[in-house]
Amino acid sequence: MTRSTPPTGTQEELLGRYDHALLGVFGRPGRVLVRGEGCEVWDADGNRYLDLLAGIAVNALGHAHPDLVAALREQVGEFVHVSNFFTTVPQIALAERLLDVAGAPEGSAVFFTNSGTESIEAAVKLARRTGRPRILAAEGAFHGRSTGALALTARAAYREPFEPLLPGVGRVPFGDVDALERALSGTAGESVSALVLEPIQGESGVVPADVEYLRRARDLTSAAGVLLVLDEIQTGIGRTGAWFAFQRAGIVPDAITLAKGLAGGVPIGALVTFGSQVTGLLRKGDHGTTFGGNPLACRAGLTVLDVVERDGLVDHAGEMEREFRSRVQALGDDRLTEVRGAGLLLGLGLAEGIVAADVAAAALEAGYVVNAARPDTIRLAPPLVVTAEQLGRFVDDLPRLLDTAARREG
Repeated sequence: MTRSTPPTGTQEELLGRYDHALLGVFGRPGRVLVRGEGCEVWDADGNRYLDLLAGIAVNALGHAHPDLVAALREQVGEFVHVSNFFTTVPQIALAERLLDVAGAPEGSAVFFTNSGTESIEAAVKLARRTGRPRILAAEGAFHGRSTGALALTARAAYREPFEPLLPGVGRVPFGDVDALERALSGTAGESVSALVLEPIQGESGVVPADVEYLRRARDLTSAAGVLLVLDEIQTGIGRTGAWFAFQRAGIVPDAITLAKGLAGGVPIGALVTFGSQVTGLLRKGDHGTTFGGNPLACRAGLTVLDVVERDGLVDHAGEMEREFRSRVQALGDDRLTEVRGAGLLLGLGLAEGIVAADVAAAALEAGYVVNAARPDTIRLAPPLVVTAEQLGRFVDDLPRLLDTAARREG
């Protein structure tokens, strides 16, 4: 084996090597995956799985999509990276396409990053430039794990070991209009620079904000002179049955943060500002990045947007949601309590006594990749190219997976 050759061996051998070579912040991985095609992946022992998680809403076109593979090969043959002393055609073109599909008004703009966390960090700087010291985030929120983004993230177990974090972050109950109105009224509201919300809280168990809440959030922030920043890192790029979840509510935010599905697995993120007044808050020298907006990632992003549009995958996401809900309802299994979410970001609620982690483990053994978003919820965020047959296969197997999980618990 040369140093440039990926290691080979059985799954157990490779996992042992993982344990010795990588920081254990994720724990031991469930499998060593070696390749993928469409919505399927294979592990080092040759076992095949239906991927219903897509790298947590990342692999929008599935695995090894021929259009994406061809575009990346071509781009690598031209160049992969240039410094931000220059720009490239893919960077300009992707920014223009994002503004177009977002329906952004004149004066809107894009700043490219490498991840969702970095997009949130850019949004924090945008908020700080208003001159107001406080940022509001929601209870149950997840916005990333760098120290600035972590301050906005709600889970205490993530935050507390690294405190003190960014000061001036307050919290409001998610979905509570009255609480939001109180937080934005009077002298308290005058100190708030931005309200940061996820249209669907993915890490908290696929918990959607209802349309009326998002509309009132828009009205209240506008009245208070507060930026409304929507974290569309999981919900963007067609996942909810619209290009962006804010479009489902019929509102225009002041900014959105993007990443995950934008480039189909190539690392990229973005902050999109809406209108010249918001765009003008960040000035020359206020922020920067070495790799953000590199031509390889931007070419990948362009290809993803083109394929999503060409193949009607935004509408397809909505159709697959309806298909999934119908099939789950037809099962009539009272251990499945509800389906939450929109498009192809879905949470499957479980009855008391059914442990989501056990269901996810049973699913993996049976050849399905899902995850436990919280103890009573299985999250599905499959590639946007998933078929009704593939979703139906998983639903048909659910009673067996629940039985297996119950035996584990027993």
